[in-house]
Amino acid sequence: MTSLAHGIGSQHDLPISPFYAFAGAFTALFVSFLALGLLWSASRFRGDRSGMALPAGFQRVADAPATRTALRGLGLAAALAVLLNLLLGPDDPARNPAPGAVYVLLWVGLVPASLLFGPVWRLLSPLRALHRLLTRSAKLRTAADPAAADTASAHATARSSRSPRGPAPRLAVVPQSPGPASPGPASPGPEPGTPRPLPARLGQWPAAAGLFAFTWLELVSPDPASTTTLLIALTGYAAVQLLLAARYGERWFADGDAFEAYSALFARLSPLGRRSDGRLVLRNPFHGLDATPERPGLVATVCVLLGSTAYDGFSDNPSWINAIQTSPLGRTAAATLGLVGSIALVAALYCLCAAVTRFVCGPHPGPLTAFAHSLVPIALGYLVAHHFSLLVTEGPRTVIMAVSTDNAPEPLPPLGPGGLAALQVIAVVTGHVLGVIAAHDRSVRLFPPAKAVAGQLPLLALMITYTVGGLSLLLN
Repeated sequence: MTSLAHGIGSQHDLPISPFYAFAGAFTALFVSFLALGLLWSASRFRGDRSGMALPAGFQRVADAPATRTALRGLGLAAALAVLLNLLLGPDDPARNPAPGAVYVLLWVGLVPASLLFGPVWRLLSPLRALHRLLTRSAKLRTAADPAAADTASAHATARSSRSPRGPAPRLAVVPQSPGPASPGPASPGPEPGTPRPLPARLGQWPAAAGLFAFTWLELVSPDPASTTTLLIALTGYAAVQLLLAARYGERWFADGDAFEAYSALFARLSPLGRRSDGRLVLRNPFHGLDATPERPGLVATVCVLLGSTAYDGFSDNPSWINAIQTSPLGRTAAATLGLVGSIALVAALYCLCAAVTRFVCGPHPGPLTAFAHSLVPIALGYLVAHHFSLLVTEGPRTVIMAVSTDNAPEPLPPLGPGGLAALQVIAVVTGHVLGVIAAHDRSVRLFPPAKAVAGQLPLLALMITYTVGGLSLLLN
């Protein structure tokens, strides 16, 4: 399971000259920076206000209840198949498709699916489907049991009678986000069973924690492909998510489910999006990226993606393998510190860059989150570089293993070593160039012209640092 646990296995000693790789990367970054500074003086990205509306018939089909129900059923059926293979299948990744389904089809395959079709996990998520089924069955049981309904009503009446604010109204619909306060008497607390509002400061921190937990499982845990390990991890994660959704409602999954936040983040670069008026549109992916909400935890989420991919890159290095195997802390503890240190380094460099930008350009209410969206294409470039070969070889093999009783054929590399090296370098450099463009457009919008270009110098230095690190991991 080395290939499943650590991405592609042939990322070292690739037949491409480091000199030409670094020279090409630096040239691309500097030329793009200078061209943007000279030719791009006003913001051109309009976020979720842009896009060419798709035909109304296409949107009706896409938003139809039957379409959404079918997609939820598909996701639930796939999750059930994985669960059955974990319970009943052999504890051998060469004969059990469940590890490949989790580490390849889900974790890696969700990226191109989100780039093509938008935040697809929101529709396929078995957690959302289970939550709706459980909520509906609870309502049916309450409606079929008058005594339970009377008890709930009595609890609500008793609570309202103890409150000086008057009786509690029965709420049929919980708003997605709290609206502005209206004058008049304050509303009483919610009825028992009514979802509570999510704390605004929570943001995407739960998703960042979930992504860290998954990357730890994939890259650090002693036996990530074991059916027992996967079964405990997935059922535990599902139980926590469903309990929190029961407390906060279905809107919990948007920021609490790591896979949904992961899918939504890369869907920002999809040409298929939804405008602020609700219409499905075709758009410039930069517009979708520009609409990334500046929320607490966004920086942490992107830094977990970047840092874990960087750790994936050097975790196969013989020196690192020897260090963790001989560490007095033990292999798992040493590898955990390595993963945490990699994420912390990425985050520290970005925070330092934000501090220097604020010093150069003056105070800004959100110096950390203002440019966090520019890290998304960088994370995408690293994921493509590290996981392309894994997806196109192990992905089909996993599908064949799942639908056939015969042994799946051995995966064949899609590209030779030279072609794979070229693809990796292009992916990393392109991700950084796209990040420079996104950061420049945000800079000329936020800062006066005299400071807009100067304020990007720290960001350029950050991009160069990340590029050097990424290419060094690939070409070492």
